[in-house]
Amino acid sequence: MEHLVIRPLADGEPAPLDLLLLADPSRKAVDDYLRRGTCMVAELAGDVVGVYVLIATRPLTAELVNVAVAEPLHGKGIGKRLVLHAIETAKTLGYADIEVGTGNSGMLQLALYQKCGFRITGVDPDFFVRHYPEEIVENGIRCRDMVRLSLSLSRVQ
Repeated sequence: MEHLVIRPLADGEPAPLDLLLLADPSRKAVDDYLRRGTCMVAELAGDVVGVYVLIATRPLTAELVNVAVAEPLHGKGIGKRLVLHAIETAKTLGYADIEVGTGNSGMLQLALYQKCGFRITGVDPDFFVRHYPEEIVENGIRCRDMVRLSLSLSRVQ
């Protein structure tokens, strides 16, 4: 993946909705992220293969709200590169902390975020039951709770 390029979504360029909806099945939520945040895309050989969105949530705090990689490329390190890029971007923009939330059933996502330095800071019980009309199942587990993680950017070298 040495030729992976991560760049901001260009003005007028359509957002990669197919990828964004992999990470969050709510089109309404995705549209809200895109309106409020900065969308970054990962390209490989000219094709968009990954995406993340970073939004300001509180003073000095950014939230990584959507990280997705094209399914045929899972396990190739692209997700980790996106998360690390988001951390560096947030730090460069002057944020003190970066947060992320993921479903209780997303075992690979929970592992990825922790490998990138995030720590679990809380759980929002029944978040996905309250905010998503369709049941979400990952890894044979019903996605009910939002697991919140954060990283203090002062700890990032």
